[in-house]
Amino acid sequence: MIIDCHVHINQYELMQDVPTLEGRLEALQMEMTNNNVDYALILSSYKTDEYRPSARQIMEAIRKYDNLGLVAGFSIDNHTDEDLKDYRGWIKDGHVKGLKIYSGYEHYYPYDERYQKVYDMCIEFDVPVMVHTGDTLSKKSKLRYAQPLNLDDVAVDNPELKIIMCHVGNPWIEDAQEVIYKNKNVYGDISGFVVGDFDHYFEKMMSEKISELINYAGEPKYLLYGTDWPISTMDSYLNFVAKLKIKKDFRDLLMYKNAKKLFKI
Repeated sequence: MIIDCHVHINQYELMQDVPTLEGRLEALQMEMTNNNVDYALILSSYKTDEYRPSARQIMEAIRKYDNLGLVAGFSIDNHTDEDLKDYRGWIKDGHVKGLKIYSGYEHYYPYDERYQKVYDMCIEFDVPVMVHTGDTLSKKSKLRYAQPLNLDDVAVDNPELKIIMCHVGNPWIEDAQEVIYKNKNVYGDISGFVVGDFDHYFEKMMSEKISELINYAGEPKYLLYGTDWPISTMDSYLNFVAKLKIKKDFRDLLMYKNAKKLFKI
């Protein structure tokens, strides 16, 4: 089984010729089928515009698909308490599997007290919060807010909160592995390492870094498989993880068991 815990349905440059949400969902279904991916979690954005559908739009569009789930994005600048009220109902009904904040894209540290209401909701319903860490696509982002060490504060102050560090802080993977090792409530997804396909050199370099992370943390029970599709291609990512030198039991944790348990899939 394969669960991709990190995909998008925004009209990124790679999807510029697919203007409709339904068209992008069909493209996602085709990509999943071609790569034997059983389930994917779609992350809604930190803002809504003509290129980025809202959590509500995505939730309604995926009702007919039993192999898709939703993680709803939250932004201090672009979402309201009314949005959080909607999220609460959708989480309670099982339509939303978790929440996400976009540190770096949004110029606030993840330990900003204004995010606490998001964390409290995730604790209340025992769903994870996903947090962007590491490099960003936008030149307007500010990297200091996306440093993985920032999540140590959140983890320590919210020991019951399940935190998923998106992209394991790449390129600050050493910092990320220490935060994951130290805090048993912090997980990491391995999505978004590359735009498009891995080339041989970069694939080898990232394979060594992830192997080091696994060895440092002890076992990959804190890692989740994700691609960041359509930014990264699914087939290239599967080739990448196939070359990781890990036992089958560990590989099953990475590829689906960890996500299945965290997101209650």
